[in-house]
Amino acid sequence: MGERLKPAVLVVSTTAAKDPSTDASASVLRGVLNDDGAGQWEAPVEAIVSDDVAQIQRQVTAWSDGPDPVNLIITTGGTGFAVWDSTPEAISPLLHKQAPGIVHGMLSASLTVTPFAMMARPVAGVRNKTVIITLPGSPKGAKENLQAIIKLLPHACLQAAGADSRSLHKGGVKKLEADAGVGAAQPQASAHHHHEHHHAGHHHGHGHGKLVRHTNPDAEHLSNDPRLGPTRRHRESPYPMIAVDDALALIADHTPSPEIVEMTVDEGIVGSVLAQDVKARENVPAFRASIVDGYAVVVPSDGIIKGVFPVTGVSHAAPGQIGALREGQVARITTGAPLPPGATSVIMVEDTILKTMTADGTEEKEIEIQAENVKEGENVREVGSDIKQGSVILSKGEQVSGVGGEIGLLAAVGVVQVMAYRKPVVGVLSTGDEIVDFHRREDLRLGEVRDTNRITLLSAIRSWGFEAIDLGIARDKSSALEETLRDGLRKADVLITTGGVSMGELDLLKPTIERSLGGTIHFGRVAMKPGKPTTFATVPVKDNLGRRLSKVVFSLPGNPASALVTFHLFVLPALHKQSGVTPVGLPKVPVTLSDDFSLDARPEYHRAVVSAGKDGVLYAQSTGGQRSSKVGSLKSANALLCMPSGKGRLEKGSKVDALLMNFVR
Repeated sequence: MGERLKPAVLVVSTTAAKDPSTDASASVLRGVLNDDGAGQWEAPVEAIVSDDVAQIQRQVTAWSDGPDPVNLIITTGGTGFAVWDSTPEAISPLLHKQAPGIVHGMLSASLTVTPFAMMARPVAGVRNKTVIITLPGSPKGAKENLQAIIKLLPHACLQAAGADSRSLHKGGVKKLEADAGVGAAQPQASAHHHHEHHHAGHHHGHGHGKLVRHTNPDAEHLSNDPRLGPTRRHRESPYPMIAVDDALALIADHTPSPEIVEMTVDEGIVGSVLAQDVKARENVPAFRASIVDGYAVVVPSDGIIKGVFPVTGVSHAAPGQIGALREGQVARITTGAPLPPGATSVIMVEDTILKTMTADGTEEKEIEIQAENVKEGENVREVGSDIKQGSVILSKGEQVSGVGGEIGLLAAVGVVQVMAYRKPVVGVLSTGDEIVDFHRREDLRLGEVRDTNRITLLSAIRSWGFEAIDLGIARDKSSALEETLRDGLRKADVLITTGGVSMGELDLLKPTIERSLGGTIHFGRVAMKPGKPTTFATVPVKDNLGRRLSKVVFSLPGNPASALVTFHLFVLPALHKQSGVTPVGLPKVPVTLSDDFSLDARPEYHRAVVSAGKDGVLYAQSTGGQRSSKVGSLKSANALLCMPSGKGRLEKGSKVDALLMNFVR
């Protein structure tokens, strides 16, 4: 197994800081590391601090930033909604890499125990070579959270510490799972490797190099001509049924590449991907600064500072003037404040004694210091010690998250403009004479259907960080649909329609796209359940500068479940490609079935709830009946199970892949 990993436990509690005997969490976490850690952990180092951001950060950086950092820091306490709960605010700015998967695993495990887990605010990530995780303050909650992830933490810590990835991953995922004791995913009959396909996909021997164009004006498989009436319409779809992987390859081939634009560093940049490396314009800090509250001193050559010293000045974090210090003088200084000229070190206030005060009792006059072996530079942040001017602070391809770390970093070094990939604007349109606005107060008349698709898709698009435009409802008339589509293509980069893609005489989307807009339909049917009539097309347009370009149109089925499933499976990868996000599409994870599942003749994308068990394994539970028109199957669903085609059932305990719908990039 090699050397054991070094953990640290930080208890965040003002009460425990005053009386350590009141803390019960540290011993519980010590027990989890010992009992559930498979012998891979040393005994943890431990500390207790008050509910104070500076104290939390000081202890965490002491463990993570030195020459011999610990592998794992676990904090317990301060993650709730109370006024004094500030652990997430203290830890988040320190993280160099976020770990949302760990957070998801902990929350999923806790939510299986109590709905009150929603009140927790955990964060997780990596600072330098140390993995940092915040746990609740209650011993029970802290134990459950740590047990949910403990088996996977050694792998995370080894990667963070710089282990060779090739050696670490030798043997593949199955070996990693077996080594961690979380079980190995079994191979599935389905060939729809969604995530891997998009990452490497059609560039590596999947046979998509010479894909057939599915709309050729001279071919027989052209959409219905609405002018000929119902007696002349197709009785079967003229579009070949293609596999999901082939559909994804066509989307990847025909979705436009991302456009690079200059963006201002503000809230609007959240979710954008950088198109160039970003370099620091300034040193951070720009001046020699104190890292503690204390007293600036001039260290003598022997390093001995003993005696009573007059306080000659005060240096606050706010800009100000203070005279130069000489040996034998001290100046009071606050955390973050600049060192006075001549000062070489800072003595912590805890290492001093107040001797005399001014006559009015409001200021210090003299303090006593008894310190030996004081070195120059102690408790001082040197110029550029955090970030050197000209160094690369963010790399091309990195995404600016909503957590705030990247924006804060850009602001700290004076960067106000960056080059990034422009996120596409998405227009959403419902079609059909039977569709009425969902918020209409009047009762439905016979045949009317409330428009659930538009509001659902608009919400989903915005939740993934894209601007969405509501294009309303288009009626089943060719002229009205063409006008609405043209208007949508002027306003949006990507157009999503629902309904009108089946075989009825009033299903006008395909003929309108082909015959009226001059578009190309790349596929019109997909071998899947739900979502068989999903259609993907490109339409030539001119931009405001007169340049010819193509815009993509997704025509999704009208049934609510089908529309949402196909949005996540097909539209989202196109939006990711146009905005520079890699890998594209939903993240894929192996899960264990909590129930028996019936198989279908087509590969099925089954709506399910995925949560982490106490054993650290992800389990999937069906949301119920999966009929494509059943809106209830969407409730609570956070994943799509990639069920293979076949007969019979997959039994409880079987392994399948799941695409996570509520994962945050």
